[in-house]
Amino acid sequence: MGADRGGRGRRTPARVMAYATGGVLLLAGCASMPDSGDLRGVESTPRHENQVRVYAVPPGEDAQPPEIVQGFLEALTSDDPHYKTARQYLTGEAAKTWRPELSTTVLTNGPGAKPEGAAGREDTGEITYMLTGTKVATVDAQQSYAPATGAYGRTLHLTQDEKSGQWRIAALPQGVVMGESDFQRNYMSVNKYYFASNTTVAGADTRPTAVADPVYVRRRVDPMTQMVRSVLSGPTRWLGPVVRSSFPTGTALPKDAGALTPDDRNKLTVPLNDKAAGVGINRCEEMAAQLLFTLHSLGPAVDEVELRAGGTELCSLTQKTADAAAFRSSVRSPDFLYFVDAKDRLVRIPAGNSETKPDPAPGALGEGDTALRSVAVSRDEHTAAGVSLDGKSLYVGSLVSGGSLGEPVLRSHGPTEKDRLTTPSWDAHDGLWVADRDPDDPRLLLLEEGKGDPLEVRTPHLDGRIQAVRVAADGVRIALVVEKGGKKTLLIGLIEREGKPGEKSAVRVVELRSATPELEEITAMSWAGDSRLVVVGREHGGVEQMRYVQVDGSTPDVPAPAALTGVKEVTAAEDDRLPLVAYSVDGIVRLPSGAQWQKVTQGTAPVYPG
Repeated sequence: MGADRGGRGRRTPARVMAYATGGVLLLAGCASMPDSGDLRGVESTPRHENQVRVYAVPPGEDAQPPEIVQGFLEALTSDDPHYKTARQYLTGEAAKTWRPELSTTVLTNGPGAKPEGAAGREDTGEITYMLTGTKVATVDAQQSYAPATGAYGRTLHLTQDEKSGQWRIAALPQGVVMGESDFQRNYMSVNKYYFASNTTVAGADTRPTAVADPVYVRRRVDPMTQMVRSVLSGPTRWLGPVVRSSFPTGTALPKDAGALTPDDRNKLTVPLNDKAAGVGINRCEEMAAQLLFTLHSLGPAVDEVELRAGGTELCSLTQKTADAAAFRSSVRSPDFLYFVDAKDRLVRIPAGNSETKPDPAPGALGEGDTALRSVAVSRDEHTAAGVSLDGKSLYVGSLVSGGSLGEPVLRSHGPTEKDRLTTPSWDAHDGLWVADRDPDDPRLLLLEEGKGDPLEVRTPHLDGRIQAVRVAADGVRIALVVEKGGKKTLLIGLIEREGKPGEKSAVRVVELRSATPELEEITAMSWAGDSRLVVVGREHGGVEQMRYVQVDGSTPDVPAPAALTGVKEVTAAEDDRLPLVAYSVDGIVRLPSGAQWQKVTQGTAPVYPG
């Protein structure tokens, strides 16, 4: 599995790989160590080998500096829970002060390493190695992923013990570093959940709205306990301003808590410290819902969570009853897929089946004579919004037969169709969002409940003109396609609301960050899950492609959608059981799970509710 690296004399395996294939366990040395000379980069394990487990090997007797450096770097890619083997490559003092959990730096390939100075100067009992590479991303102490660029350069300083003659690393950077394929093998993205701090579900429903906060955890190092601790520690810094946790401040697992494992009935008992004692049943069930939503994607399956503090049961909640304690968008499946037909009217077909013949949507937008170019349907499917064919006017009407349309709720004065209104988008509490692309007065606008005077949403630090808007079902995150200098990029921001209940809020979009730093031309995008979007775009000099992206800019570990030519628009439901739908050169097409794209009918502007 890795090629031998240069050097002469004795070679020592740096790490052991275990392959679980067809019930047979195979152990093999993965890399060989040189006795002298320069080191090449640590060769990352190919990504497709997702069943590989890596066990670190401690330093051999009288190991020379190249072996120490290489062995240490290999040990960072192992499944050693607390990096105990990696610490054996350090001096006693360095082992005490090194904190691998502070960060993970991801490089394109494994880090390169070469001695600094004349021939390494091993005869002095000290030697310094420079680690180099090209950065791809970083994961911080909160397990939050962020894309990164530029050169990586850090040093390892080795010393030789005067008595034993053994070489060890005496000074090193905090955190760990590894190649991208090793990162993909070692880590997985998991959504942890909190609640929107200033929104609830629209209507009379008072349940808090769950918001996904993706983090990266080590795949084979007790991820269930990792995720429970991560939830208790609070949201990541980026999401923190717009969410809250139902766990009281300071709540944690007791110091003597071991690994958390569900019993044979898939019930997970979570002991908490005294900070959680005395919480009421409603709050306790919200706490349990946070954990159930978080652990839903982990195995073994957790069907029930019981919370305890001070030896006393606080509450117990099952997956079936969790949705009564909190609202999560991905469990709401829309009834219909909507689009604009050849007559420029709003039509619909049942979501998730093989129907190809659309029916006019009830109400003035489907039954009237107003020509439309784009539409949006509220998440409860009671109301629809449509932009006129020339892009100047925004109409809102109910999805009830015989209803009248009335005057536009908004008009744009942009000089051309491309300079007028974008496709609108509904949030979780019936707010209607749209961007006016008028070059003389570009604005992001919000119409509460789809009516009244539009509120101009402040967008501090936005550099460029908004070309597309999609609000997440949770109502606190928003996706924007922004154009500047001929490039269209996808930005994710937070929606902050300021104001007292009953008063008109001041709304702004803050903390914008790129979700597709490698793409420079975004054609279409849609939310496709609690923390995932589907995007159509192209890299510099590349061809158009469709892919999934996470809100943090990482690539989810799921297959990309099948290729499709000439995509102009795309839509996805938060419920991932429903097919992707696109408008392409073939009209309206859909992609059922495990199948190829299928033509539905002629039409444009497909949307699921939202």
